[in-house]
Amino acid sequence: MSAKDNSIIADLALAPEGHLKIDWASSHMPVLNRIREQFEKEKPFQGLKVSISLHLEAKTAYLAKVVQAGGAEVTITGSNPLSTQDDVCAALVEDGITVFAKYNPTSAEFKALNMKALENNPDLIIDDGGDLVTLLHTESKQHAVNLRGGAEETTTGIIRLRALEKEGELQFPMIAVNDAFCKYLFDNRYGTGQSVFDGINRTTNLVVAGKTVVVVGYGWCGKGVAMRAKGLGANVIVTEIDAIKAVEAYMDGFAVMPMLEAAKLGDMFVTVTGNRDVIRGEHFEVMKDGAILSNAGHFDVEVNKVELEAMSVSKRTVRRNIEEYKLNDGRKFYLLAEGRLVNLAAGDGHPAEIMDMTFALQAMSLKYVNDQYKSIGSKVVNVPYELDEQVARYKLESLGFGIDKLSAEQIAYLDSWAEGE
Repeated sequence: MSAKDNSIIADLALAPEGHLKIDWASSHMPVLNRIREQFEKEKPFQGLKVSISLHLEAKTAYLAKVVQAGGAEVTITGSNPLSTQDDVCAALVEDGITVFAKYNPTSAEFKALNMKALENNPDLIIDDGGDLVTLLHTESKQHAVNLRGGAEETTTGIIRLRALEKEGELQFPMIAVNDAFCKYLFDNRYGTGQSVFDGINRTTNLVVAGKTVVVVGYGWCGKGVAMRAKGLGANVIVTEIDAIKAVEAYMDGFAVMPMLEAAKLGDMFVTVTGNRDVIRGEHFEVMKDGAILSNAGHFDVEVNKVELEAMSVSKRTVRRNIEEYKLNDGRKFYLLAEGRLVNLAAGDGHPAEIMDMTFALQAMSLKYVNDQYKSIGSKVVNVPYELDEQVARYKLESLGFGIDKLSAEQIAYLDSWAEGE
């Protein structure tokens, strides 16, 4: 069955606009273009089926086309109901990739689309947040029969994978792409930092300068969000549960305090923890009128929407991707993108140049797990440093930059325990 006959998308007629988006993204992804050239020559996935679950927009679409160029039969679905772009889906179908994704499906439809993406019994997967892995260990176990392994994109997904591994339940190898240097140093920090405020600013059309921005969590994503908020002129407060990260935030020039104190001061809130209920009822009780709530973690559980709704007397949509919650005392809070990823649900995600490195890692990791799955076994492993460094070298070359090399004498000196002369 052809991709057109098998896919479930919104409207194939949207394809022209989708092609333009993909073309624009690919023209700013030189590292992935270089890997595509290699894949076209080597065909590392010839005869294999690859299922992908990622935020389905232009940059992801180009990754799917690169994997396809490596000989794979590619099926793709969305990892978030509000980040799927229907025109991009249509373009992929025209390019021979099977797509099971629509913008804003119901929860039941979203899960069904994810499950459809596994019915081809894939040999390899690329996952975002662990959704495919979870299905392959529960309701879609029968579709793991050919599975050699895969690669995981996000912090949340790695948490779920390591929990499976710890319990002895993980059934196949997974590469922790999120933990690679070229992922968290650039994607998590610079990508999240910029795209969060792209989404917030596009959605609210409000100034950031002068406002108090509360960043909940100071991992690599939180570092990026705090950095960009500061650059836009905000007063930044960081909340943390990790004492080391809290000291780091302080040394970086940010105020640090418990969430209950920060809740009284914040004008804008961005959650980036990967955990649930980090903004909840006790915090809503003390927040200022007009507070803007947003999330940049994978799932829509960081802001407790159930408690917020229970405390509200009314709820209405005041702008696209902005829901107003009015409390008994007249205070109003504004939740962006239903508490889902604000940078993707209310924006276009990370810049193409950033995702160039991340998706290069994904493509190379997929090849690595395909080559090494028998020796890896059913566990979570890091991206080999050699692949990480190769992506960085490709990036430098695309920028026209060079770096120094150690001389033989310098290498010998570093390898010696004796005191140098």
